[in-house]
Amino acid sequence: MAETINIEALRQSIIDEMAALDQLRTQARDSRAPVQLDQQSVGRLSRMDAMQQQAMNIANDTRRQHRHQALMAALKRIETGDYGYCHNCDDAIGAGRLGIDPAVTLCVDCA
Repeated sequence: MAETINIEALRQSIIDEMAALDQLRTQARDSRAPVQLDQQSVGRLSRMDAMQQQAMNIANDTRRQHRHQALMAALKRIETGDYGYCHNCDDAIGAGRLGIDPAVTLCVDCA
């Protein structure tokens, strides 16, 4: 029995996730700012902690950007009619797999 893919529901899921990523990026903008060198109000260890936190926030932002790009690519595949097919073998990707990750580009066998 073949699985049916609800493209419109997946498109909306992609759009919703992209909006959530944009909102997180906006909210976290200040946390990626350079850590100020102010020895009077912040000790060396506190500054090191702040720099470590800044590095983790930058890494999170980078992951968000990569995910956003993958979602944009999925939207483009929907528009061109290539959505739901494995980039490696051209077989259909299962609806369940697309439901879990609508930006997935490989079928289970190729992954």
